[in-house]
Amino acid sequence: MWLSAACVVHCLATTFLVVALSTAGGLLGSPLVHEIGLVLAIGLGAIAFVRGVRRHRRALPLVLGASGLSLMASALVVSHGAHHLMESALTIVGVSVLALAHLFNRQEPA
Repeated sequence: MWLSAACVVHCLATTFLVVALSTAGGLLGSPLVHEIGLVLAIGLGAIAFVRGVRRHRRALPLVLGASGLSLMASALVVSHGAHHLMESALTIVGVSVLALAHLFNRQEPA
């Protein structure tokens, strides 16, 4: 009886997981999610980098942040060729540059 109950739980959990992942995959792949994410990143970046420039008077974090955000924005407009390789590369590099900019923005000047 326990084995049967475990089988039912396994079957239901597997079905639920597959449905949830396929729904999330469709949602996360939606261009709207990427566009909203970029708008949020630009807004939060603008606030953080302007505050940083006022505090430490260094433009490097602002320049790096703008570069990262530009790379992320360019990922939305490139041709979606085979396997979205260029889109993914631009996004990953852009997010990495943006993270580096935030790191520099948090450091106090020497």
